[in-house]
Amino acid sequence: MARQLDEQISGRFPVGRRLRVLDVGMGRGAQALRLARLGHQVTGVERDPTMVAAAREAVAREPEGIRERVRLVEGDGRDTGVHFLPGSFDVVLCHAVLMYVEEPDPLVAGLARMLAPGGLLSLLVRNGDALAMRPGLGGDWAGALAAFDTTAYRNRLGVSVRADRLASLTATLDGIAAPLHAWYGVRVFTDTAADDAAVPPDLDTLLAVEERAGRTDPYRGVAALLHLCGVRG
Repeated sequence: MARQLDEQISGRFPVGRRLRVLDVGMGRGAQALRLARLGHQVTGVERDPTMVAAAREAVAREPEGIRERVRLVEGDGRDTGVHFLPGSFDVVLCHAVLMYVEEPDPLVAGLARMLAPGGLLSLLVRNGDALAMRPGLGGDWAGALAAFDTTAYRNRLGVSVRADRLASLTATLDGIAAPLHAWYGVRVFTDTAADDAAVPPDLDTLLAVEERAGRTDPYRGVAALLHLCGVRG
């Protein structure tokens, strides 16, 4: 996903431009720190105090030049209008957040308002069109059959969450003046790997395969996750 995001950023903004980035639901700050190391000014929003504390610790370990490019805000991603003015950011990230939001459209609309004209909105969501893949590949036939007719599922943490369908999110992005510019699949072949699986010795080849599949039909359509990139008009 990071490679996909970098591809979209490099294709939209001049090389060397320092971007204003908003990362909503930043978690431990991995993506925020990665972009700060590339020279961008990053604001992270996270509502979970444990995650905020972990992100602060991660930022504190960075050199001063990187630390000063990161701002952390403890708050709900649905309240971006309280903290920031419309059009304040060039790039807005919302990765692995929508599955925990019962009604995602207002959140996505609020994120789009944070973008300057021509800005990039990056969403990472559970693929509602491929929910049967994981149970099916695992031999859970009853689970696979049930997954065809729903966007609800239980994640690996045991939490009941929801998925998004590509067509529905495409319509949402059209409706908020940030139409879909590109989309990718994420975890096409590796979704069934155990969380504690060892890193394979041919990791570079694995990543190359996943990256190729994530941009190629029909493979990307059955990925566990979808990475959608909209552009503010």
